[in-house]
Amino acid sequence: MRRNLAILLYGGVVALVLVAGVWSSWGTAQHVLLAKGRDHGTMTVSACGEDVCTGSYVPSGDSEPHARGVTIDRSVAAKKGERLPVVVKPGTDQVVRTGAAGVLHAWVPLGGALVLAALVIGGGLRMPRTAWATGLAGAALLTATFVAL
Repeated sequence: MRRNLAILLYGGVVALVLVAGVWSSWGTAQHVLLAKGRDHGTMTVSACGEDVCTGSYVPSGDSEPHARGVTIDRSVAAKKGERLPVVVKPGTDQVVRTGAAGVLHAWVPLGGALVLAALVIGGGLRMPRTAWATGLAGAALLTATFVAL
């Protein structure tokens, strides 16, 4: 009985961590994965602060121009003068990177959640093979994102 309660408790923690990772990732990933009908274009980074980079936006195709420029998270755009393919978040001047690098970057919170869940799976649930697989999947996602950006 006590073992079943522990499994239920640790299973709930794992589920909570993974759901939080997906929820946190989906906020950005939805704009990259469901980009049909959104404004696409290219951002040229002109300045970077601590949290965001700003720059000009050149729309592609039938996309709308943004006269005031656009902003992107600092972790995505590293250098001044860099040109990035982006999609605009509806109703804002914020953009997210598209392509493989954008997709990988959007799912970074899930990668961290997988690594964290692996510790609970291995230590709490006593499932070492599943823990290794979960941890390696998270590490692979984080590594692929680092290489792509």
